Amino acid sequence: MNDVRNIAIATCLIALAGCAATQPIQRKAELMIVGGDEKVSIDNGNFVLGPPGNDVVSIIDIGTDPLAPKIIVNLRLMNSIFGPPTNLAITPDESVALIANSMDWQQDGQTWKSVPDTKLYVIDLKSNPPALIDTIAVGKQPSGMSINRDGNLALIANRADNSISVLRITGKKVELIDTVQIGEQVAHVAFAPDGKRALAAKFPGHKVAVLDVNGEKVSYGKQDVTVGLWPYNVDIAPDGKLALTADNGAGGRSDGSVDTISVIDLEASPPRVIDKIVVNEGPEGLTISPTGKLAVALLLNGNDAPRNASFYNRNGKVIALKIDGKKVTRGNEVEVRGLPEGAVFSSDGRYLYVGNYIDRDVTILRVEGDELVNTGKSLQLPAHPASMRGRAQ
Repeated sequence: MNDVRNIAIATCLIALAGCAATQPIQRKAELMIVGGDEKVSIDNGNFVLGPPGNDVVSIIDIGTDPLAPKIIVNLRLMNSIFGPPTNLAITPDESVALIANSMDWQQDGQTWKSVPDTKLYVIDLKSNPPALIDTIAVGKQPSGMSINRDGNLALIANRADNSISVLRITGKKVELIDTVQIGEQVAHVAFAPDGKRALAAKFPGHKVAVLDVNGEKVSYGKQDVTVGLWPYNVDIAPDGKLALTADNGAGGRSDGSVDTISVIDLEASPPRVIDKIVVNEGPEGLTISPTGKLAVALLLNGNDAPRNASFYNRNGKVIALKIDGKKVTRGNEVEVRGLPEGAVFSSDGRYLYVGNYIDRDVTILRVEGDELVNTGKSLQLPAHPASMRGRAQ
C-alpha cells in the first residue's frame, strides 16, 4: 500500500510541476516615458525646424509583456531633441513623472527658430489615465535630470543658465527650492545611489562637476573631474563605486572619428578617471543596468551626417560595456535603427529599449549574460523619440 501511495503522490507532484511550467509568468506593470519631438526632422545632415503643436509624450508599460510594450497614454506636451535624451524622469514609486521642455518655438518670418524654455511638466502617473497636473518654471534650457532613490529630490541641468535646479518632491507636489550656479554649461546631472553626491556633465568644458548633497542642500565646491571630449551624459553604477560618461567627441554631432567612454572611480579621493574605453563614433545615450553588470552607449554612427559623407550610415548602434568591479570592457555591438537617442533597461536588467528618432520606433533588445541580442521586436511610436527614461532605481 505504501508503494502505491508513494507512486500516486509522485505522479501528482510531476503533474503539478508540469502545470507550473506551462503557467505564464505573472509580471507587474512597469513604466517607461518617451518624449516625442515632431518639430525637428533631419534632411541630408541638416536639422529642419517645422511648426510646433504635434509633440507627444508617451507613457508606456514595459513590464506586463516586455516583448510587447503597451502605450498607456499619449500626452500633447512640447519637448525637444535639442538636449540629452535624459530630460525626463520617473519617481521610484512610479507616482510622478517630470518632463523638462528644453526649447520653446518661435516663428521667424516664414520659418521657425528654437529658444531656451523654462518649463517643467509634472505628470500624475497614478491617475487613470496619467495626466498633467502642474507646470513649473525652472532654469533656462532645462536638460538632463535625475531623481534620488528616496524620490523626494530632483536635480535638473540648465544648459543656458549654467546652473542646476533643485526641486523638492512631496507626494505629487513638486517645487523649486534652490538653484546652484556651476559657471558653465551643464548637460546632465546624476544622483549617486546614496543621495549624498551628484555628478554634472560640463559638456563644453570636458569635465564632470562633483556636487555635495546634504538633505535638500546641494553645493558645488568647484571640484571637477576631467573626462573625454564633450561629455553629454553621465550615469552612476548602482553600488556607487564608479561612474561613466559618454564623451560625444564632436559637440553633439557625428564626425566619423572614434570616441570614448570615461570611467570614474568614485571611491578615490578625490574622484578621478581610471580608464577610457574607445568606442565607435558619437556616443550620446548612456545608461547602466540596474544589475550593475552592464552598461550601454548609443552610437550616432553618422546617422545625422550628409548622405555623401564618408562616415554616413543609415542606422545607429548600441555597444555593450561589461562591468566587473571597476573594470569596464567592450562587449558586442548591435545595429538598431536611425539616430538612436534614449535607452531604458527593464528593472530586472533582462531587456533594453532603444528609441530610434528617425524611424519613430523602439528597438527591443534582450540581455543574454553580458551580450545584447536583437529580439526582432519593436514598438511603433506616435512621434520621433527624442528622450526616454524608466523609473529611478
